[in-house]
Amino acid sequence: MENLSSLVNDYKMFAIPIAVGAFTQALKYIIFSLKHGWDISYAMTHGHMPSAHTAFIISLLTSVGYYSGVTSGAFAISVALAIIVIDDAVRLRMHLGDQGRYLNMLIRQLPVDEKQFPRLKERVGHKLSEVIIGGLLGFLLTIFLAKLLG
Repeated sequence: MENLSSLVNDYKMFAIPIAVGAFTQALKYIIFSLKHGWDISYAMTHGHMPSAHTAFIISLLTSVGYYSGVTSGAFAISVALAIIVIDDAVRLRMHLGDQGRYLNMLIRQLPVDEKQFPRLKERVGHKLSEVIIGGLLGFLLTIFLAKLLG
């Protein structure tokens, strides 16, 4: 047990974001399952409340800023990475969902075998509210855990 505690202390800058990301994904599973019924396949669902990607990346950003300082090169890199991940979660995957919706419309209107062209997922990205809640969870849980671990 002491080895585990030592390992977490040595790597808490990255262990905290992993814990925050796992917690947020578990929370998303519970919220989604309460709405749609319990199914283990929902455990790795994309989109929906809250954004686990955003919680993880904001947790990493906060952790690096907390332990290395906001003037460090590592913090600058984590800011750039956070921008890319959040942009992907909101904007890029929304466009992917739009394309899925349009292709599904075409398949319904054309005389094609729908088994050969299965329905595409239309909800791939996050709503802005899901990203904001994920970011808040990532930030607040990271500060809490960083203070708790000393």
